[in-house]
Amino acid sequence: MTDRVPGTILDLTPDGATATLDSWCHAEGLPAYRLRQLVPRLWARPIGGWSEATELPQPLRLALDEAFPMPRLQRELVQESRDGTRKYLWRLDDGEAIESVLIPSGKRRTLCISSQAGCALGCTFCATGRMGFRRDLTPWEITGQVREIVLDDPADKPTNIVFMGMGEPLLNWDAVDVALTQLNHAEGFGIGARHITVSTVGIIPAMEKLARRPEQFRLAVSLHAANSSARRPMMPIDKKYDLNAVLAVARRFTRRVTFEYVLISGVNDRDEDLEELAARARRAGALVNLLPLHPGGSAGLVPTPPDRIRAFASGLVSRGVEAVVRRSRGLDIDAACGQLFIRMQSKRKAERS
Repeated sequence: MTDRVPGTILDLTPDGATATLDSWCHAEGLPAYRLRQLVPRLWARPIGGWSEATELPQPLRLALDEAFPMPRLQRELVQESRDGTRKYLWRLDDGEAIESVLIPSGKRRTLCISSQAGCALGCTFCATGRMGFRRDLTPWEITGQVREIVLDDPADKPTNIVFMGMGEPLLNWDAVDVALTQLNHAEGFGIGARHITVSTVGIIPAMEKLARRPEQFRLAVSLHAANSSARRPMMPIDKKYDLNAVLAVARRFTRRVTFEYVLISGVNDRDEDLEELAARARRAGALVNLLPLHPGGSAGLVPTPPDRIRAFASGLVSRGVEAVVRRSRGLDIDAACGQLFIRMQSKRKAERS
């Protein structure tokens, strides 16, 4: 049998994986129909390893396991909320950990996935920022978060994907670029581009690359303030990519852009914030997602009270902006980005001391 492919075939696009398997099958003298059996087992009808592909003869399965091993994420912990939200903590081969959150809503199952272990951006309201940056994820580690859920129960296959877990996806563009193709491609997971959202603080070079892709992936901009002077203390990245420049690039997207806006009492929920945000959103034709503050960020940040959140949303609507208040999900578990990792890390430190 031929030498194994370097890395993992799960790091390739479906077209790349098909070409690689086609060459291998040809070198092994296999009939053409074998290729049609192999490719769907990567993403469309995934298996944990080639030994599970019982439609194939055992010698071929052994050869495939040798040539094209399929790595797995290790599921360390799952928390399930009373509202059905599920938080996953995945352990990586090098001991690092990442999180995913599966949010069911009727027939929709939205999976928030991580693109990095930790995060370098240090946004004050985000628990992941307390971890610091560990490393980028590879394509298979990104889409492996989807793959593992499907392997566990195909009925749980996500209908919607949001790059809104740990990390800034556009700081890991090369891997995210491949992952987007794996998620959307007909020979991949086959999830429609309009059901895949990339959330970014505004990494302009990668935003431009995403805008050039032909698929209609959705863009969400983590705004959280309506001007750079207010945004910069919360989100230091604004020093490098200021808000005006970020929104100028966002206007290149053909699909409607979403503004993500975590409401923090006394910080960004004042009447003047409302007026400026409404003006920004109208110019951009953006939908505004208003998010209650989850615990886990900097000490001293206080969530905006529910009545003020409702008034803020009504104020946006009355000014011609479509605004949605996102109900906090999984509050009885560690559902916000980084919360579960930090809690488990603190528990381990306490056990060692």
